[in-house]
Amino acid sequence: MSTVTTQAPTTTPAQAARPPYKVTGPRVLRAEWAKLWSLRSTWITLGLALLFVLGFGLIATARYKSMVTSGGHMDPDFASATAVSLSLFGISFGQLALGVLGVLVTAGEYSTGMIRSTLAAVPRRLPVLWSKAGVYGVVALIVGTLGAFAAFLFGSGIVSGTHAALSFSDAGVLRSLLGAGLYLGLIGVIGVALGALLRSVAGGISVLVGALMLVPGLVSLLPSSWKNDISQYLPSNAGESMFALHHAANTLTPGAGLAVFAGWTVLALAGAAYRLVRTDA
Repeated sequence: MSTVTTQAPTTTPAQAARPPYKVTGPRVLRAEWAKLWSLRSTWITLGLALLFVLGFGLIATARYKSMVTSGGHMDPDFASATAVSLSLFGISFGQLALGVLGVLVTAGEYSTGMIRSTLAAVPRRLPVLWSKAGVYGVVALIVGTLGAFAAFLFGSGIVSGTHAALSFSDAGVLRSLLGAGLYLGLIGVIGVALGALLRSVAGGISVLVGALMLVPGLVSLLPSSWKNDISQYLPSNAGESMFALHHAANTLTPGAGLAVFAGWTVLALAGAAYRLVRTDA
């Protein structure tokens, strides 16, 4: 009679010492950070955003300076301009670049199918959205703030000696520049949320451009009593109040503008989170 001896599989020391893989918040953040900077479009679009903010700000300040020195007729749009408003003229162009890149951060993964691998690695799903929004929001905030401060630094030198001249030490200047950077950072977060909500690059960009540029134009066609009550709560107008140097009539204060714009941001993120949890990729 023969006996069969069963030998238990041996475990090498390297295998025994290997810790089990866990999905943690810092690891998801690092993964999203690596994915963001691995794309060539990230570098190009961020560079364009910085160029728009700085370039258009310098163009506006140079034009104002030329009208002052020439002694010609002052354009009504420049009559009450300040170094802050002139330097931040490019914010409306920079927001489009940062918002579009935000849409690509999430909707781009849906278009390529990479989102399935991402959600397979992070089954709980919501940490993916928070990490994408957090990583890109911080990047957009830094780029926007650098652009705003650089535009004012050069622009204030151009308009030095005119009625629009201001310095960093003047009241409200630092608040306006920081508010502009924060506004662009939140624009990036909204772009991420729209990309996750609509899961379409074209759809996300269309809604973003419509909300920031087309809707305010349509509201301006309403009767004055309606327009004044509605326009100040639109995302773009509330965001402009965040970095406006002076509070104008029928506009929100900087604090109220921040609260309203933050509310729009939270609403977009809530819609994206709901769809991410309730529907398949």
